Amino acid sequence: MSKFYVVSSEILPEVLEKVIEARSLLQKGKVKRISEAVKMVGISRGTYYKYKDTVFSFDQEQSRRKAVISMILRSETGSLSKVINLLSSQQINILAINQTIPINGVHNVSFTLDVAEMEISIQVLLNLLEELPMVEKADLVAVE
Repeated sequence: MSKFYVVSSEILPEVLEKVIEARSLLQKGKVKRISEAVKMVGISRGTYYKYKDTVFSFDQEQSRRKAVISMILRSETGSLSKVINLLSSQQINILAINQTIPINGVHNVSFTLDVAEMEISIQVLLNLLEELPMVEKADLVAVE
């Protein structure tokens, strides 16, 4: 089970900030390729790939506004509806849903969520989702 912490950048290795900076360059369109971004900030591609999905910037003013959650969902009648109902019951607004075609009885579903009104933590949300019988796995992809 993942744990999430908010930690001052002063105590973290500089490389973690550089990963965030490289991702920002890519997201803002200032560079087109990962190789360009990592070269600009002075880290290796391997370092970028190692930390890119686990290190996020935190802005107190806009924290918990958007989150992307990916899950493996069994292909059963009403399974997506049950996930949506759970999200709604936690005051979460769904901004986008992307899903693959079911293969071998499961499919990947990605939710972009507005979590500004959510009263529970992201980790508690992930736990609630994984308690649903049709959810094989739920992961936090990003938080903005």
